[in-house]
Amino acid sequence: MLRGLFAAIVGQALVVFVRLLTAPRAIWSGIEPIPRQRVYFANHTSNADFPTIWAVLPGFLRAQTRPVAASDYWLKSKVRAFFGRDVLNAVLINRDRENRDPSEDPVAMMVAAIDEGSSLIIFPEGLRNLTEEPVLAFKSGLFHLASARPEIDLVPTWIDNLNSVLPKGEVVPVPLICTVTFGTPMHIRPGEEKEIFLDRARLALAALGRERD
Repeated sequence: MLRGLFAAIVGQALVVFVRLLTAPRAIWSGIEPIPRQRVYFANHTSNADFPTIWAVLPGFLRAQTRPVAASDYWLKSKVRAFFGRDVLNAVLINRDRENRDPSEDPVAMMVAAIDEGSSLIIFPEGLRNLTEEPVLAFKSGLFHLASARPEIDLVPTWIDNLNSVLPKGEVVPVPLICTVTFGTPMHIRPGEEKEIFLDRARLALAALGRERD
């Protein structure tokens, strides 16, 4: 009980810290912030990406929204584990395909979280994008998740300027103003092939980024 209370206090402190550091502005260009279950799929350029999305959500949405993140990163130390598991309530994914247990299937874990009533934040590029390309090719997880729960809104979510706040390899953030834009929800079409769906989703996210340029 005390651990949960402390995690809640730290969570509120994290929201305040992110808002003071980046003054993030939520732009609801394609949806309204209403109590509806969703999967927010976003571009990935910084370790601060999902705390920023999580922080700009209204409290009633934040309470039901879980980031999907790599367990090898967030369980690397006790402090990271506390933030990832207790504060952010992340769905922690084992990326080691060869050595993970069948019970650790990433899609099954995400579907289970949705079935429990959670919304999700995911990064379909997999790794941080350090290239000149606006959006990298998507991994297959988004397709399998959409196929398993086709009724769930898939919301392209563009984070702007955050890679300048906390570049790769840096631990001290630089205060800058950021925006998080939530686009128009999409769904998988009946019989839609994986490559077509993933490309459509990637283009929707890239288009949202171009709107912010």
